[in-house]
This record gives sequence, structure tokens and C-alpha cells, in this order.
Amino acid sequence: MALCRLFLFLAALSSIFGLLHASAGDADPIYSACVDQCEKTGCVGDECSQHCNFTSGGVPVDGPWYLQEPLYLRWKQWDCLSDCRYHCMLAREKERKKVGLKPVKYHGKWPFQRVNGIQEPVSVALSALNLAMQFHGWVSFFIFVNYKLPFRPNRKPFYEYTGLWHIYAIFAMNSWFWSVVFHSRDVDLTEKLDYSSAVALLGFSLILAVLRVFSVTGEAARVMVSAPLVAFVTTHILYLNCYQLDYGLNMKVCLGMGILQLILWAVWAGVTRHPSRWKLWVVVIGGALAALLEIYDFPPYRGFVDAHALWHATTIPLTFLWWSFVRDDSEFRTTTLIKKAK
Repeated sequence: MALCRLFLFLAALSSIFGLLHASAGDADPIYSACVDQCEKTGCVGDECSQHCNFTSGGVPVDGPWYLQEPLYLRWKQWDCLSDCRYHCMLAREKERKKVGLKPVKYHGKWPFQRVNGIQEPVSVALSALNLAMQFHGWVSFFIFVNYKLPFRPNRKPFYEYTGLWHIYAIFAMNSWFWSVVFHSRDVDLTEKLDYSSAVALLGFSLILAVLRVFSVTGEAARVMVSAPLVAFVTTHILYLNCYQLDYGLNMKVCLGMGILQLILWAVWAGVTRHPSRWKLWVVVIGGALAALLEIYDFPPYRGFVDAHALWHATTIPLTFLWWSFVRDDSEFRTTTLIKKAK
């Protein structure tokens, strides 16, 4: 409990400092003047924005309706203001670097370099790799349980947690999908979908940890254990989407659920005789170290790789090992139940 409180305190402290510096860049009068001038001229130095020739709906400022901006450009919702902010941010950061100043955040975001309109290309690529790893892990688990392990007489798997792991895979793939979308283009809708899907994944992961660690197999008992956690997660998601997108509160909730399930798995790995408990230890220790990257924030290296991107990178091998443990667990439980049946 003390460890959990320590991590929550660090998360809260990190959130406070993040808020203090969130607008350091956009509060800069030179940056603000640059944005104002760009909105009038459409240019920042030699860089000119094509979006300043269109309204927010993609209609030309001066020209017939059939010269509307193409859909493949409009879907990213870049407009004159966002383009001006981007080019002014880069120009201002170049000036700050020349005089030895460190990068600062603009509108709560670090100064990332765009690639083909994608805001955070490294995070997008790593999120896509995580999505692929989750899909690979789920398919390998599905094949292993349905084609390599024996069934009960009623043609159902011996492994009591099969259905739960299938649901987990859906939540995980959904979360990484919206992570790809959000890091491609950060708007209000994609932000809420990314945060909500991450909370839902963490919430279900915690439920799954409780059910597996305490060997809860009865349907009634599972409902009793899951109901309070489902209610809490649902309430938090509704709060973020319908009332206030509170970043500090969301950080505390996510870190709390994450640390709690890591503690559950760690204690269980220490007391069980599971043949693959070493994989659990690696995932738990790796997950705890990776969580530090979410707490310790630093500017993106060369405008591409920040702490969050590195966190995405660490979860790729952990995901592979995690699904390997799930397959081993299904085999272990199946073997145990068959021996008991004899």
C-alpha cells in the first residue's frame, strides 16, 4: 500500500509540474505575435501554409466551391491556425536553441516534427507495432487453446480463463488502435477515444488479474468481484468524456490501477509454483520500469522521440512475453485439471 501511495504521489507531483510548464511556449509574446502575423499572411519566413487559403470546412477563401481542399488532406483537420502554430513553434524553437535555451511545451505539447501531416510519427509507428504484437499474441493463444490443447467432453476448453483473455485482446487491440489515431492527429475526439480506451484496458486488466490470482472461476463470484471495478471504470470514463478531461486525475487513476495489478501479479509469482513464473517477474519488473517513463517527461530527441515514445517501445517485447505466459498458463491449468479428473 505504501508503494502504491508513493507512485500516486510521484504521479501527482509530475502532473503539477507539467501543468506549470504546459503553456510556457504559447505564453511567449514572440510566438504569439508570429501566430497572429501568420494568420494574416499565411507564411512564417519561407514556410507558407496552404490551409490558410481555405476555411475550416475546406472551402477556398477566394475561389469557386469545386476547388475545395481534397478529403485526404481535410480528414486530419489541419487548418490555418494549427499550421501557423506549428511553423511558429519550429521557428521559435530554432531561435531558442541558438541562444542555448531548452525546448518548452506549446499548448501542452512538446515541439514534435511532423511527417506527412502525422504529429508524432515515432509514437504512431510504435503504437502500430504494439497493435500487431497484441494481434499476434491473441491469434497464437486462440490457435494454441483450440487446436493444441484437449477439450472437455462438452467441447469446451479446460482453461477457465479462455473467454476473459479473448476479451482482454479486444480491449488491448482497441486501445492501441486509438493510440495510433491519436498520435497521428491530436484533436478533442481522438484524445478522448485514446484516453477512454486506455482506461478501459487497464480496468479490465485489473479485473483479470484479480480473477486469475485468486482463482475465481464461479460465474456468480466473478460478477461480484467485477461489478465494483466495472462501475468505477465506467464512471471515470464518463467523467472524462462528459464533464472534464482532467489529465492529473486520469494519470492517478491509470497509475493506481496499473501499479495495483503489477503488485498482484508480483505477489502471486512469488508464492505460486507456476512453471512460467519467471516470465511474470520479467513483465512485472519491466512494466514497473516502463511506468517511470510515463512519470519522467522530457523533450523529444531531434523532435521525434520523447519519454512516451520510449514507453511504447518497451511494451513491444513485454507484450510478446506476456502472451507467451498466457499460453503457458493455459497449458499448465489444462494439465492440472486433467490430472485432477483422473
